Amino acid sequence: MSRRARAVAFLLLAALAAAVAAGIADGYGSSIARGYGPLRPVVVLGAGLRAGKPIGPKEIAASLEVRRVPARFVPPGALAAPGEALGLAPTAGAPAGSYLLAAQLRPPKRRNSARPGLGEGRRPVEISVSGAEALLAADPAPSRAKVDVVVTTEPSGDGPGRTYVAAAGVPLLALGPGVDGPGPGGASAATLGLTKRQALRLIAAESFARKLTLLPEG
Repeated sequence: MSRRARAVAFLLLAALAAAVAAGIADGYGSSIARGYGPLRPVVVLGAGLRAGKPIGPKEIAASLEVRRVPARFVPPGALAAPGEALGLAPTAGAPAGSYLLAAQLRPPKRRNSARPGLGEGRRPVEISVSGAEALLAADPAPSRAKVDVVVTTEPSGDGPGRTYVAAAGVPLLALGPGVDGPGPGGASAATLGLTKRQALRLIAAESFARKLTLLPEG
């Protein structure tokens, strides 16, 4: 037999073996389907996931696998595609080899702030200010405007008092009459969104300064 004939015979035998293997696999799959029900895709963890860590494309590629298993063995809520977990975070640690369930996932928690939109690290603080009659007279009264808080100290000896900006560009959350009521000479109660450092500085200034004044920013 020539070399070419042997090569053709080898290719035919290989094709025949592949067809037989495919038939056996199909028969086995059909047998599984008849015995346990139809197969369905399900997401299985190839690597564990940490609680609270959002699942991004990197975690999907490294940790999530799709397998086909009999539907009767799939727990309720099991994900069918890795993309369904994108942007969500496990509520508890999920070990490798387990199914990934919808009930295990939640939108990632946002870092808490004292007030929505106030900004990280700021808290509402009320201080007494002077010279806010013009702001109080505005209709409507300003809210969420940015203001500078100016401190004027008492005179030291024969010299004049010092005036300086103690907090610049802070959110004005609320403004109302102080304990002395509205009108010239009466202090106003201003609620400002302050960092801890700004709050301590202004609370201290209330005890030693002649007055604290609000200046609209800009």
